[in-house]
Amino acid sequence: MPVRIPDHLPAAEVLESENIFVMSETRAANQDIRPMKVLILNLMPNKIETETQLLRLLGNTPLQVDVDLLRIHDKESKHTSIDHMNTFYRDFEAVRHRNYDGLIITGAPLGQIDFEDVVYWDHIREIIDWSQEHVTSVLFLCWAAHAGLYHLYGLNRKILQQKRSGVFVHRRTSQHFPLLRGFDDEFFAPHSRFAEMNVEEIRQHPQLQLLAESDEAGAYLVLSRNNRNLFVMGHPEYQKSTLNEEYQRDLSQGLDPNVPQNYYRNDDPKADAIARWHSHGSLLVSNWLNYYVYQLTPYDLSDMTAMTPWESR
Repeated sequence: MPVRIPDHLPAAEVLESENIFVMSETRAANQDIRPMKVLILNLMPNKIETETQLLRLLGNTPLQVDVDLLRIHDKESKHTSIDHMNTFYRDFEAVRHRNYDGLIITGAPLGQIDFEDVVYWDHIREIIDWSQEHVTSVLFLCWAAHAGLYHLYGLNRKILQQKRSGVFVHRRTSQHFPLLRGFDDEFFAPHSRFAEMNVEEIRQHPQLQLLAESDEAGAYLVLSRNNRNLFVMGHPEYQKSTLNEEYQRDLSQGLDPNVPQNYYRNDDPKADAIARWHSHGSLLVSNWLNYYVYQLTPYDLSDMTAMTPWESR
């Protein structure tokens, strides 16, 4: 089924070239279907690249999805034109009164800054709090996962001396969760971050469940016990070239970064990168959208109290 996106969004041309079914607002308006309504809070600098990555995953599910794009503020972006932002993005005040089936909050290049020192931290907290009453399920990615665990559950991260960058092997720590259906015993996922969560603190927290971890990269998938919040510590949405682009950018800025682990063939940055995580990323988002959004969300989004608990399914 298609993802419904704004007319003329640049991601449409890329996705259509990959045979991913996207549908314009105009065409979708003529269909009598109750689509899933998903809001994306995009905190990444290159908005268009991140839009495309997330829409690629959403477009690989059997559900029709209507997507709204949200920005954290109306300041000019260094990497995305003001025309693009004004045309395709909404301010929070424009959606505050609405309910959504799902919300995705992206990562952000803020890994070495204390949460309270982030310029828009109060806005992030406000949107997270709003989501707990207005959204069926929230998917937090990378920095947003750390921010959400900190704000909602009081867990703080540890800042790393070196950026953790690469593609790492993960294993399931639980077997019988719908989110993990179809997962192999071990699977790959990319990471790109300057901090990590304490695995034991997550395990001991009464409101959280650790579903997947890595010996090298630590906690990866954490789910709240009420199934409303999913925290993903890595970047399953990344395309094949993203880690290389980040590595080359850091080199050009004189940061002396480590070579992303398990990413280039023979760990040689002059060789080709190997994408090992795309199937996992698609399955993860598909399972989240199906089991934690579609099967729990009320048909009438105006009544969030009508959500179906897992126990009754």
